[in-house]
Amino acid sequence: MKKLSFIFISLALSFLVTAQTPIDEQQLQQEAARIHRAVLTVDTHCDTPMRLSRGDWDIGVYHDPKDHRSGKIDLPRMQQGGLDAEFFAVFIGQRELTAEGYQRARELTEEIFTAIHGMCDQYHDMIELATMPEDAYWLKKAGKLACFIGIENGYPIGEDLSYIEKYYNMGARYITLCHTRNNQICDSSTDPDGPVHHGLSDFGKQVVREMNRLGMIVDVSHISDEAFFDVLENSEAPVIASHSNSRAICDNPRNLSDDMIIKLAENGGVLQMCLFSGYVLPSTANPEREAAFADLWAKYGDWSAIKSDSIRAIVREEYYQIQEKFPEKKATVKDLVDHIDHVVNLVGVEYVGIGTDFDGGGGLADCNDVSEMGNITLELVRRGYSEDDIRKIWGGNFMRVFQRVIKISKKFGN
Repeated sequence: MKKLSFIFISLALSFLVTAQTPIDEQQLQQEAARIHRAVLTVDTHCDTPMRLSRGDWDIGVYHDPKDHRSGKIDLPRMQQGGLDAEFFAVFIGQRELTAEGYQRARELTEEIFTAIHGMCDQYHDMIELATMPEDAYWLKKAGKLACFIGIENGYPIGEDLSYIEKYYNMGARYITLCHTRNNQICDSSTDPDGPVHHGLSDFGKQVVREMNRLGMIVDVSHISDEAFFDVLENSEAPVIASHSNSRAICDNPRNLSDDMIIKLAENGGVLQMCLFSGYVLPSTANPEREAAFADLWAKYGDWSAIKSDSIRAIVREEYYQIQEKFPEKKATVKDLVDHIDHVVNLVGVEYVGIGTDFDGGGGLADCNDVSEMGNITLELVRRGYSEDDIRKIWGGNFMRVFQRVIKISKKFGN
């Protein structure tokens, strides 16, 4: 009898062990695909509007991902990749801090807004402008894509706070305070001339307060470390880093240090993981590629200074030719999820999301355009993240911040 009992217990334990062994690859892929379809997927940063505003590229038709002229995002590929909501960035390059510079920046800003609104009007059956968190959810249920708008670089505000409300009324729901150079609001993390304000300027502090009043999200990607801590000190609402990674894994000034990530979590904000390979893994030396690009910019000057559309088209084509001749070794989705793991282990799963930077340099070896977004979910499933965890990473965490920013704005009597 004891022998029979022993055999029964052994069989039971064997069954339990078998039941807990990893499912096979096909089942894993099916489960990842199911979760990817079920959750709201939000990408908080792409630069695709630069293509929209050119007028020679149609976002409503499918483009071959293998053709570098196709870009990283179009509406059919968004549907193919299961991306529900996209923040289309109104990107404005940094120029002189003069009345003339601000005026030109405002003209360009309105042109890009017009292009984004035009996309939504032309393809209303596929995508609609979204301005509130709940818009993304009902649009997903309706089988449509959600178009949110962010402004990358606060430069077009100039020194006039009223432009923040103007851009809010045009649909913008976050502003990245600066870009690669210092501006009138704050210092950049990558300005070769070093800091000017040593954080936020006095005007920058007013900008943060005005954004809090309106319910507009403050984006700390691109800003200097000093400016980052100034923002947290001056903002009454949680903030985001719309497209940045972990500096502990990839030591780049565009990424956030552990101290910064901890403070961001204490603020209730969220760090949106960027797919720009150089922010995921340290870049490997490629002297021929670097020399070719150096020659290109020496020949034509800084991109933001090129005003002729015909010259820009030539530069763009030469740029693509260099990319093809000297391809970079790209990071992978596994490398990206290492950053997610790091943030989760440091502060928890509630403080991380996705911000691809597609069409602004973003793209991994195995997630090189929007049609491959499901590969991120697949890797998360492989690593044991639950459906609830993945729901938070793909949009829930960002939407929590978005909702909190709006709630805090109510105290200003809006």
